[in-house]
Amino acid sequence: MTLLKFQPLLKQTIWGGNKIAPFKDVDNAPSGVGESWEVSGVRGNESVVSNGEYKGRKLNELVADLKADLVGKANYTRFGNDFPLLVKFIDAREQLSIQVHPTDEQAQAKGELRGKTEMWYVMKSDPNASLRTGLKQQITPEEYKEMVENDTITDALSEYKVKEGDVFFLPAGRIHSIGTGCFLAEIQETSDITYRIYDFKRVDDLGHTRELHTEQAAECIDYTVYPDYQTRYTPKKDEGVEIVSCPYFTTSVYDLTEPMQLDYSELDSFVILVGLKGGAVITDENGEHISFSAGESILIPATVKNLKIEGTIKFLETFV
Repeated sequence: MTLLKFQPLLKQTIWGGNKIAPFKDVDNAPSGVGESWEVSGVRGNESVVSNGEYKGRKLNELVADLKADLVGKANYTRFGNDFPLLVKFIDAREQLSIQVHPTDEQAQAKGELRGKTEMWYVMKSDPNASLRTGLKQQITPEEYKEMVENDTITDALSEYKVKEGDVFFLPAGRIHSIGTGCFLAEIQETSDITYRIYDFKRVDDLGHTRELHTEQAAECIDYTVYPDYQTRYTPKKDEGVEIVSCPYFTTSVYDLTEPMQLDYSELDSFVILVGLKGGAVITDENGEHISFSAGESILIPATVKNLKIEGTIKFLETFV
């Protein structure tokens, strides 16, 4: 079965920058691109295949046609015709809003399909880039609302200066915000549900502020205070290093300088490879070749059990 590439879905945002188009080598991109949706089954924002026999097909159409052959038996039973992961690149020229996402149960209680657990892998960002995630002091829901009202909510959040290779896991309920200058890859549940807590009094071109969801967020925030919200790991060359494992995705980072075989014979899932640096050629067990470079994401169907990667490349590997 074909190894799948997709047309990027470029999203202009009020806070978007200019890093995504050159990183992905996209010509004639609009200005202010804050996100590139790489692999998406979000309804109304579905990725379209850009190569091979399925070129022009939408991702969820392929899931409906190919079923377990594409996503794996357990995943098809669990998610049906909805592709379960959303992969993005995010470029923050300005501070994003402070926000939180509901759990699956909280989202479904409001008529949504699922909530949103996600992770960030920081790429080459600006020298002073930072982000916020998690509470650094104990507050109550009432105190949270007061801090939003009096513009002090950032005082309650942990802040991290970030550099390339930093990883943050964001389970549903963890308050967070991507800061100015951050450039990162995001892997998340297939969901676009966000509760905006605070937007720094920002206005659009017409002078309008964006809607806040103070009450909905108060019900979803995990008010637990943890000592550290960054995922710590030891980078290694020429082997996979697992950086996140949760019920929604397992993600590893590879930094290859020599050829490597990836064995998926025991895995009942699709795999997504997300290019971060460099370039390579991927060959499957049938001898099919495909190029793979920084800024590209490739979907490996569940029926593919062995890959050979040849090149000098850094990439993320994620599956359910």
